[in-house]
Amino acid sequence: MTARKRAPSNAEIARALRELSLLLEMDGVQFKPRAYEKAALAIESRAGSVAELDEAGGWRALDRVPGVGKGIAGKIEELLASGHIGELDELRAKYPIDLLALTDVEGVGAKAAKAFYESLGVRNLEELEAAARAGRLREIPRFGAKSEAKILQALEIVRQSRGRVLLGSVLPLAREIESRLGAAKFVDSVAVAGSIRRRKETIGDLDFLVASSAPARVMELFVAQPDVTQVLAQGETKAMVRLANGLQADLRVIPKESFGAALAYFTGSKAHNVSLRKIAQAKGLKLNEYGLFRGERAIAGRTEKELYAALGLELVPPELREDAGEIEAALAGELPELVAYGSLRGDLQLQSHWSDGTSSIEELARAARELGLEYVAITDHTRDLVLARGCDEKRLLEQKAEIARLQPRLRGIRVLSGAEVNIREDGSLDIDDETLAQLDVVGASIHSYFHQSRADATRRVIRAIENPNVDILFHPTARSIGKRAPVDFDVDAVIAAAARTGTVLEIDAMPDRLDLRDQHVRKAVTAGVKLAIDSDAHQPSHLRFADELGVAVARRGWARASDVINTLPVAKFQACLKDARGRARDRARA
Repeated sequence: MTARKRAPSNAEIARALRELSLLLEMDGVQFKPRAYEKAALAIESRAGSVAELDEAGGWRALDRVPGVGKGIAGKIEELLASGHIGELDELRAKYPIDLLALTDVEGVGAKAAKAFYESLGVRNLEELEAAARAGRLREIPRFGAKSEAKILQALEIVRQSRGRVLLGSVLPLAREIESRLGAAKFVDSVAVAGSIRRRKETIGDLDFLVASSAPARVMELFVAQPDVTQVLAQGETKAMVRLANGLQADLRVIPKESFGAALAYFTGSKAHNVSLRKIAQAKGLKLNEYGLFRGERAIAGRTEKELYAALGLELVPPELREDAGEIEAALAGELPELVAYGSLRGDLQLQSHWSDGTSSIEELARAARELGLEYVAITDHTRDLVLARGCDEKRLLEQKAEIARLQPRLRGIRVLSGAEVNIREDGSLDIDDETLAQLDVVGASIHSYFHQSRADATRRVIRAIENPNVDILFHPTARSIGKRAPVDFDVDAVIAAAARTGTVLEIDAMPDRLDLRDQHVRKAVTAGVKLAIDSDAHQPSHLRFADELGVAVARRGWARASDVINTLPVAKFQACLKDARGRARDRARA
């Protein structure tokens, strides 16, 4: 069946704006590229439909979206009305290359892509790889053998991630489809299953389960979803469609007495399911997607809890179903009480327009309060990050004073002063200790020199967290999912150093980071190291990432609320920070 006419999704609008940003940069245009990139980020992370917003209020409504001004609103309206942006089409004709794919490769920006195209005729990833393997990139000024090797490594990371989408990019859509299906009167129950229910960091496809006695009507509703671009198959109880984001989505309609068994089966993981079947077989039972059977008689399957109980297990949270010890813990009644969604009281990494954020401190604080948070830390970038307009000592103290002036009118939320200081190549910091001691919260992070040796990288990170003013190690491995590999340091040694120094390790919830990742979280929890779950928000719409994605990573890492410092009220949270900094703050208040 052919594609259907529909309004572009937020992701498609953001993709067009991002491509326009890169093409403008290639074309030597100043300032505009950054504006389009910020608008793309705002739209991509927006929960509500931009197309519906435009339909309701036109460009004036779009103009109120953070990062979207009148000019960019006009481009969006043009795209929504015609399916095209004229300026984008003109630049594509001028530079006929797959720029979005090329710039997904670490080390390849718009200017490098332009150089590759004009010097070597490189238009896509395949031609870039061929040029690098042939040693032709070194023919271009400022590129050499090391650059070629790094690009080949980065291409492999991109290749491994093909066909998968970031959890944070697809979760809102999955929930929207789930909600539409669940609103139908002829649907008894609906759930998203598969890897998205287990909250894997990237998703290969979507699985929806519906319990209904009217499967034909469910099929019609599913294939008519506005995000469906192609119907791949449609039967009596199963359907497969292609979505606008390129993913395949599958639907299965089942009787309600089998809903729990089907949900467990299609949630996975495969290894977890194999272990469940072995337990069933040892009890003389048969387990499949229709239920748990003794002979031909069904003894469980209506709910997951009923199914696990019949197998002698506690109900295993979906995030733990990876056959990584959860079966044994469930048999012994020793599953941890995982940190709950909605339990965060604060967010300890927010960037305002003092550096590379799009919003004011007050705007961020009010948005956080609306989400139910009790406190936030403003942690703008520091001196070394010139492109992010990083703050020096003088500006950090000016910002601290500004926060103090704002606080009286920000009732209901506490705003803490802070910084995201840069860890230099040797592990030193780019802000002096005297200034850091005056801030409420200090995070340190890596933003450069990603390819050090394991020994050097380990020494670098440990030196940074040994600084008595560094409370939190932000996005510890500095990875970018599908684009940049994590910094290669000894994770066990860094966790041991964090335990020794009282340094908190962060779970950065930005969709392309999710750093620390789940297996490292579990190691930190085992070592008794405290965690912080932060949004890394650069605009208000990013604030939801902490609860939606960061808590999911913590749960996958077996973390409890007691392991996460920002589940605590502000005074108790502050008591978790390093002693030296706590004493400095006490002196300042005195």
